[in-house]
Amino acid sequence: MKHLFRYFIISCLCFATNTGFAQSKIRIACIGNSITFGSGLKDRAKESYPAQLQALLGPAYEVLNFGVSGATMLKKGNKPYWKTPEYEQALVAAANVYFVKLGTNDSKLINRPMMGDYVNDYRDMVRTLAKLQSRPRIILLTPIKAFSDEKFGISGTYLKDSIIPSIQKLAYEENLEVIDLHSLFADKEALLADKIHPNAEGDGFIAKRLYELIAQQTKKTGATGSIPKLNLPAEKSSFYGYNCFQFKFKERNAKIAVPKREAAGKPWIWRARFWGHEPQTDIALLERGYHVVYCDVAELFGNSEAINLWNGFYNHLQKLGFAKKAVLEGMSRGGVYVYNWAAANPKKVTCIYADNPVLDLKSWPGGKGIGPGSKKEWATFLKDYSYQTDEQAAAFAGSPIDKIKEIVKGGYPMLHVCGDQDEVVPISENTSLFAEKIKQAGGNISIIHKPEGKHHPHSLPNPQPIVDFILRAAQK
Repeated sequence: MKHLFRYFIISCLCFATNTGFAQSKIRIACIGNSITFGSGLKDRAKESYPAQLQALLGPAYEVLNFGVSGATMLKKGNKPYWKTPEYEQALVAAANVYFVKLGTNDSKLINRPMMGDYVNDYRDMVRTLAKLQSRPRIILLTPIKAFSDEKFGISGTYLKDSIIPSIQKLAYEENLEVIDLHSLFADKEALLADKIHPNAEGDGFIAKRLYELIAQQTKKTGATGSIPKLNLPAEKSSFYGYNCFQFKFKERNAKIAVPKREAAGKPWIWRARFWGHEPQTDIALLERGYHVVYCDVAELFGNSEAINLWNGFYNHLQKLGFAKKAVLEGMSRGGVYVYNWAAANPKKVTCIYADNPVLDLKSWPGGKGIGPGSKKEWATFLKDYSYQTDEQAAAFAGSPIDKIKEIVKGGYPMLHVCGDQDEVVPISENTSLFAEKIKQAGGNISIIHKPEGKHHPHSLPNPQPIVDFILRAAQK
């Protein structure tokens, strides 16, 4: 009985389920199509992602593969999963966790006339699963990236533009977890010999991601998360399937995106500028239990007013129980904001992820070096710092590149993702020079170079290297 009770407690804590009966193993059911089934693998019994997940989890778990090649979520699709024996078996299994990965075959031209039913058909399935006696945790998996618009009739473009937003819509409406496998495979074309189905190594990446999800200790946040404690009027909307609350903080727009399950310690990432642009890192962290926050201080270019506003916002987040230290994310001019705030608050920073960042305001928007600058933004900068002329601004020393000593005091690691051909914010005047000074001062900085990259696009198609950096920093 002690053995059974222990696993029942684990089930409640890890999966937030009320099983209603004791079972010796935590049961995980994988509903899906040919990728779940393991089509094309030499030994699907060992190499499919459900099989590899079983190997990672060990004997305390039972992972069941209910994949059906060619299956659609659409009830009126050319091969509805609903009409398969595997679906009936999945229901009878009454698992503690259901991973649902259907949508790839729905992208076929033959199925598109029925796409208006996709979300409602998906909703019917997850609600059916939710009513099972096991009261399972239900996790939606987006299709992996398809590197073709023709192979097997599957369209990678349609998956990205229509299927995945539909899954995110359902995740928002039903308050369900959703895992972005599409971005995970953005740089893994070599692992898909036929452009659609991953090989055993590719399935291993899926299994590892699902294992990390199951192994992580989190708690369910509910439909509203922590936002009501702010006692501020807030508008709720979807941020790629997650609840996002927008409100006013000292007359400035503020946003908080809430994870479906919150990680221990309530970690968070603070995006400085360009909310929602290249969001793959933010989405990946939401999956892992991070909140994503934003407080608009545009366009103050990191001056004292901006720092004071952010200090106040930080204090509000502390009242909500957020972690004492923040992950800071600065894209382009956002680099000025995160580094200037970090220089003023070195002990409140977990790490900094900066992307083609502005680190010297004389470089941009000033255009005093090799870059073009911006006359409009330079005029704003002069006003923000109370300069009347360019000659007066020549003595300016308030950019991150001027605050090396203050920045390294925090002892936190820094990661920059940079296009070596950045035509707007030249790397030589910004990250390269900044990194050299940081290292000379004993700081910890690393750079991911994009040799042919320009200022846009920001981030990485697969944000895993950025996410790994942040998670490592959080563990220290």
